[in-house]
Amino acid sequence: MQLLIRWVITSIALFMAAWLVPGIHVGGNGWIEVVVMAVILGLVNAIVRPVLELLSCPLILLTLGFFVLVINAFTLWLASALAVNFFHVNFHVDGFFPAFFGALVVSIVSVILNVFVREAERNRA
Repeated sequence: MQLLIRWVITSIALFMAAWLVPGIHVGGNGWIEVVVMAVILGLVNAIVRPVLELLSCPLILLTLGFFVLVINAFTLWLASALAVNFFHVNFHVDGFFPAFFGALVVSIVSVILNVFVREAERNRA
């Protein structure tokens, strides 16, 4: 159930990023493209992101954690490239700065929605 909730939260966050950030475009079937992109982004975050964080650990420490925003931008950009080129999903990120601001929006929306989900779980328990 947790995996499904995270998938929905990531899909909503990606939709908000595409809506708010110029340079992120969703074509085709809209929500279907965003939902598939959420799966691809989850896989990239599970496989590539830990390696990037390990390799850039000194930079993360030196910048007091702000380099994680660059890693988030790169993973969003990479997931978009994989989605477009290998899975034929129309979720385009035009460059680094749209990826950076898109990753920032995805992070903020995800944190806010996760707070609401945790609060709802506490109220149920």
